[in-house]
Amino acid sequence: MTTETMNSAAAPRLAVPTRVLLGCGAVAGPLFVLLIAAQAMTREGFDAARHPLSMLALGEHGWIQTANFLVSGVLVLASAIGLRRVMAPGTAGRTWGTRLIAVYGVSLVWAGVFPTDPMDGFPAGTPAGAGEVSWHGMLHNLAPVGMGLALSAACLVFARRFAREGNRGWTICSVVAAAAYLVLGLAAFPAEEFRLMLAGGAAIWTWAAVLSIKFMTESAGRT
Repeated sequence: MTTETMNSAAAPRLAVPTRVLLGCGAVAGPLFVLLIAAQAMTREGFDAARHPLSMLALGEHGWIQTANFLVSGVLVLASAIGLRRVMAPGTAGRTWGTRLIAVYGVSLVWAGVFPTDPMDGFPAGTPAGAGEVSWHGMLHNLAPVGMGLALSAACLVFARRFAREGNRGWTICSVVAAAAYLVLGLAAFPAEEFRLMLAGGAAIWTWAAVLSIKFMTESAGRT
């Protein structure tokens, strides 16, 4: 059997795992947001206005958010592979767009591996105020920066792709998602209101999930 024949025989089998990989991306964003919202409403002492979402990984039930970081990150990484498979070689967004989505996934895993530090009364018994920053807390702080920059850049990379295709709706959505994340995220600090950052995050995480759904639907229509 020649190499060409083997590749031809393998091609039909790739369609199913590719859709599964894209499905992972469709699940990642909503799963991440819903688990954060559920914990924010039920964790004793947690105030979404004062405490960054990463602090949910602390305390007795912190394993839930740690798992949320890790599982969502792996799902996003799977979606990056799926996006690369389904996009034709040489098309806009295939190289840098998928790489940036992968950085988003790695950042989530990174946040789960390196927990943030207790502060401002959470978990219960923690003194008020900023508290000390540990080595793992410093490493954790790289995660939201990497994730935010990577996803914002991915939005613009795909916006360029959609603009070239004449897809006005997706072009606008991609730009708005990046703008919402950056504006709300920057506004959260002077306003001392971390719910603004969460809202911006929810917008851009949802964009990434819907992007996977878009390509999954289109690839299914071609098979």
